[in-house]
Amino acid sequence: MVSPLEQAVLALMIFAIMLGMGASLTPRDFYLALRRPYGLMIGLVSQYGFMPLIGFLLATLLAVPEAIAIGILIMSCMPGGTTSNIFTYFSKGNLALSVLMTVTSTVAGVVMIPLVLVIYATALDLEIPRENIIATLILLLVPVGIGMVLRKINANIGAVTEFFGSVLGVVFILFLIVSWIPRNWQFLLETSGSTYVAAIGIGAAGITIGYFFARALKLHPRNARTVALETGIQNGPLALAIIVFTFSGEEADALTAVPVLYSLFIVIIATLVTFVFRRANAAAEQRLPDGLL
Repeated sequence: MVSPLEQAVLALMIFAIMLGMGASLTPRDFYLALRRPYGLMIGLVSQYGFMPLIGFLLATLLAVPEAIAIGILIMSCMPGGTTSNIFTYFSKGNLALSVLMTVTSTVAGVVMIPLVLVIYATALDLEIPRENIIATLILLLVPVGIGMVLRKINANIGAVTEFFGSVLGVVFILFLIVSWIPRNWQFLLETSGSTYVAAIGIGAAGITIGYFFARALKLHPRNARTVALETGIQNGPLALAIIVFTFSGEEADALTAVPVLYSLFIVIIATLVTFVFRRANAAAEQRLPDGLL
């Protein structure tokens, strides 16, 4: 399902995306985030509290095959993706908070992803090679560090790297459409409806729950939009990378179904949500006090 060439391209894309993520940050950003950690803590709770639970419930209620269930769990346990930063910008959210939440959830993911995967996989009686996943995650933090160094050395190089890293998040979706879908058209036709429901439900439920959770905690609508998008828009390329570099053969092919379908549909969902957010009553928002970050 994923050819050797696509694996190589995927690896390069993941490296560039993580490099761009690191180039968007400076040590001062982490310092400011720690001084005002409220929004980041809400994001982490949404990312590693709500999302894995959503995945677990979907895998349980839809009664999907084991391979699809593992794919659902892996996808729902991913950190925020850089695509969320783009949609946050267009939906007039808090871009600085979005970027910090993406990187924070990615760094925390080295510990949290294997932890929540083991918890929910055990509950579903599934076997997941957590050691391989941990090793993959640690390796993926290397380009984040390189990106931060590039930004420190030269701000202009850092800005260009950040831009291309964000754009590649969208290019990845186009790559799937052009390369993966035509070769796997028969597979898509044979894929069960429950798999499609799971792939669409992860993102839709995540955005909805993230938004209302943030609003219940009285965050400013601008920050609530950010938390919603960060919660629902997971790192699809990272999920595929973990699967491709951890599993092999037909097992890996079956596991990629959910991340691929999720990555395709989340762009549609996020676009619709962005239109809704942009049409929000700006005057009503201005009467509210500034939210906490």
